[in-house]
Amino acid sequence: MTASSTAAITLRRAVPEDAVAIVRVNSEPDVLANLLQVPFASVEATRARLVEQQQAGRTDLQLVAELGGEVVACAGLHPAGVHLRRRHAMGLGIGVARAAQRRGVGKALMAALCEWADRWGHVTRVELSVFTDNERAIALYRQFDFRLEGTHRAFALRDGAYADVFTMARLHPNPPQVAWPDPKAAP
Repeated sequence: MTASSTAAITLRRAVPEDAVAIVRVNSEPDVLANLLQVPFASVEATRARLVEQQQAGRTDLQLVAELGGEVVACAGLHPAGVHLRRRHAMGLGIGVARAAQRRGVGKALMAALCEWADRWGHVTRVELSVFTDNERAIALYRQFDFRLEGTHRAFALRDGAYADVFTMARLHPNPPQVAWPDPKAAP
């Protein structure tokens, strides 16, 4: 998948040089409150993670969204675990700068990630956790057929208080099948 545009939104794969912009977006108070990150993120650690994700054999997909040439959001799919029996699953994370919210940025990123998972990533299950009070995010995920699977009480410390999250997942709508030839048919 190459860079694509929807209206004035440009999506592309994140590169190490995006580390400063990604930290800036994820450090906005309204964004940070809905992530499982802590304040004062390290640009160097973010850059190193982006470099690592580009290594051969890695299956991560990290995207950024730009408006007017400025990175305003990031989203990614990451392996759900190292176990062989979980290869079919990936975790999804997304952060959209406040100024870019309600402008279709999150929807464009979700569409790109779901398309990649369904058509290119050999992914059967995409899973995520979302704070139970993040109604806009929950509505966005439901648009892409994510379904509520459960509630984790006191899941994460957020601004000095424990907060609950929903776990949600989306299964591939039409998993690939092998089209075996009819053994009785002539070659």
